[in-house]
Amino acid sequence: MNLHTDVVETLEKWQPGTAGQEALRHAFLGFLAAREDACRRSCAAGHITASAVVLDASRSNVLLTLHPRVGRWLQLGGHCEDSDTSLAAAALREASEESGMSGLTISAEPVHLDVHPITCSLGVPTRHFDVRFVVVAPEGASPVRSEESDDLRWWPLTALPPGSEDLTELIAAACE
Repeated sequence: MNLHTDVVETLEKWQPGTAGQEALRHAFLGFLAAREDACRRSCAAGHITASAVVLDASRSNVLLTLHPRVGRWLQLGGHCEDSDTSLAAAALREASEESGMSGLTISAEPVHLDVHPITCSLGVPTRHFDVRFVVVAPEGASPVRSEESDDLRWWPLTALPPGSEDLTELIAAACE
């Protein structure tokens, strides 16, 4: 199965908990139906990305990265690669690469969707159709900042950094 097919099947099976997320699910499926290249970053109209809400083993802290291009604290994640065979595998790969941690486990289905305008590696304005999964770190796991981050740290779920209010809905969905 190719990544495009996996993304379609993943989103067709997923039953979101809110009307807003259901509307986004349909929009994502429409975009995927219209664009066979929707999972490739070369798709200038926009492309599917895979994110991970990384929780510690106690599920009381979330790992956030201070994104160098965006300048804000965000969940881990990014572009799908040609080698990715599933959306969950892409999210897990991104979480492992960006956190420097091994032994991460990922939820079987997404918990949240988001679409946002961005100028990414293409150098032109585009959109990220971001599919977000919950990832749990093993007990005692310690993140190691990569070159893809200006900072990387655990934040208590009840005390997220200033400027991260837009993560509230995502974090709440991840904790349900």
